Amino acid sequence: MRKDFLVFGSPIIEQAEIDEVVASMKSCWIGTGPKVHQFEQMFGEYKGCRHAIALNSCTAALHLSMLSIGIEPGDEVIVPSMTFAATANAVIHAGGKPVFADCLKNAMTIDPEDVRRKVTPKTKAIIPIHFAGRMCDMDAIMQIAKEKNIKVIEDCAHAIESEYKGRKAGMIGDLGCFSFYVTKNVMTGQGGMVITESEDYAKQIKILALHGLSHDAWKRFSDSGYKHYQVVYAGFKYNMTDMEAAIGIHQLPRIDRYWKRRETIWRRYQEAFEDLPVFRPPEAESGTRHAYHLYPLFLDLDRIQITRDDFLEEMTKRKIGVGVHYLALHLSPFYQEKFGYRSGDFPNSEWISERTVSIPLSAKLTDEDVQDVIEAVTSVLAQEK
Repeated sequence: MRKDFLVFGSPIIEQAEIDEVVASMKSCWIGTGPKVHQFEQMFGEYKGCRHAIALNSCTAALHLSMLSIGIEPGDEVIVPSMTFAATANAVIHAGGKPVFADCLKNAMTIDPEDVRRKVTPKTKAIIPIHFAGRMCDMDAIMQIAKEKNIKVIEDCAHAIESEYKGRKAGMIGDLGCFSFYVTKNVMTGQGGMVITESEDYAKQIKILALHGLSHDAWKRFSDSGYKHYQVVYAGFKYNMTDMEAAIGIHQLPRIDRYWKRRETIWRRYQEAFEDLPVFRPPEAESGTRHAYHLYPLFLDLDRIQITRDDFLEEMTKRKIGVGVHYLALHLSPFYQEKFGYRSGDFPNSEWISERTVSIPLSAKLTDEDVQDVIEAVTSVLAQEK
């Protein structure tokens, strides 16, 4: 038994980030400023995109992406039921209607064939989720989008490092949305980013993110002299701050080192759990790069005496933090009451909902931490039916 609790998704924070945040505080420029601009440039270079706009969350990124492509009341946006609530909620905030699609049972990514079935004349966009770091079948998704003349917004909250057939996540659809929440592979505490090749989308998102003020309104207090601004949209307060960007500009250069450590841990888990009553995540598909953001296990409920929630409780007793990614959204009361979804609508998502558990997968984990996780999982599942 561990002496201390192993926090799920705990990030690495090195001295460089601490020093940069302190420097921001000493400069008294802690709102949106030059460090946000630097982080945007760095992320754009990493992705090889024309435009990268830093925001305060991936939710904001999704919301503004939908506004930029012109989502209006009555428009439908196809999203997987197997995702976090933010994906569907952002559709509602933009005025659209989320239309759920099922996922592939093993990969947990959106099922292109179910997407095709859900397309109607009202469909304006598809939001594929690159789940746990695994890329969706983007050839199939983009083919549907081309045939039906609909937009694609990639939800890359789990997939900063992911690649698909030589293309980076976020660079395949019309826009890509990223998260820098504290549990993510690159973190700023809170934060998000939109990337796009479209000048029009980028300009609109930049303005909408800061109250609808005219372009680069944050510069109005700079040492180049006061600049008047105009209000050109009824915008939002979605901007990233220099305090957050100060962390990101040191996290991003370490992205490959962190990725390699997570890959090592992921493979250690694959080996350790081979003979347990679980379904392990499949290997990355040919021609793709997995970001190894999450390690989701599916419990084989036919072979064990406990439920998934029992498993969560037992892991917590052993001082191992765990997560659930996710309970299918169509089973939530809001979506059932608002849109009429019911149990049985999406069998694969429901199967996953009953069995899935995520165990710690962070570059911060020591070899001893990893062994503690393995021993805890093994001991909890020791009693088979």
